[in-house]
Amino acid sequence: MPLHRRQRCDPGQAAGSAVSPTSNQTRSLRVLSMGRRECPSGGVPKEELFSALLVGDNELGHILQQVDEISHTLKSDAPESQKLSNALQLTVSCAVRQTLLERELRSLALTDDLTGLYNRRGFLASATQQLKLAFRNTQELVLFFCDVDNLKKINDSYGHGEGDQSLVRIADALEQTFRDSDILARLGGDEFAVLALEASSQDQEVILDRLETNLEKSSASESRYELSLSVGVGQFDPRRPISVRELMAQADQAMYEQKGKRTRFLGKQT
Repeated sequence: MPLHRRQRCDPGQAAGSAVSPTSNQTRSLRVLSMGRRECPSGGVPKEELFSALLVGDNELGHILQQVDEISHTLKSDAPESQKLSNALQLTVSCAVRQTLLERELRSLALTDDLTGLYNRRGFLASATQQLKLAFRNTQELVLFFCDVDNLKKINDSYGHGEGDQSLVRIADALEQTFRDSDILARLGGDEFAVLALEASSQDQEVILDRLETNLEKSSASESRYELSLSVGVGQFDPRRPISVRELMAQADQAMYEQKGKRTRFLGKQT
């Protein structure tokens, strides 16, 4: 099972930061990093640059297309026109390369390396924006706070590599359970959180049942242990708004109460 995973959410749109590069944008980064060695004029080969960016990023691709049209207009037999056209393409390609690299660096600060989900910072930034929207739109939201019950036992018995794989399986189960629009995060260690954007208090039991089913499916290929989660639920009421941290504390407290009662564990206990 690969450890690097698809990015579910768009950090740039949710948190006012740069987006995580898609596979096409990664290709754009590779193309933009070619440099002078690949192009006698000192820029990136135009065909490669456009094919990468028009697919990888619509906005940047549109800009590059306009630049191409301007460059084509400028080109003539006159040496000065050709120099101006080449300089224009080089300047824009360098600017685009810098933009994509900055996006990649910002996305790395918001995502968890192991699972590809948001990390704590990314979750707080994105969830804060969603709570503001929910307040303005008088919309309920539900936060699920999850704790892996047996991670220490897995690490002690089978090694930290297997413990990492179990975290990836749990992330898989969460992705299968929730919508693409929901905000999923590994907060650190054995803690996960999900802010469900299109759910209300009436939906939580159905969601928990679905998560339990997906956990069992994720565990089916591993006979040595079963994945198990304790889950607490917090509800955002737009009539009585609270912060993301307060909502997380509410769900965290509910999770520990469930542990104390030994109820609502998801998955089989090892």
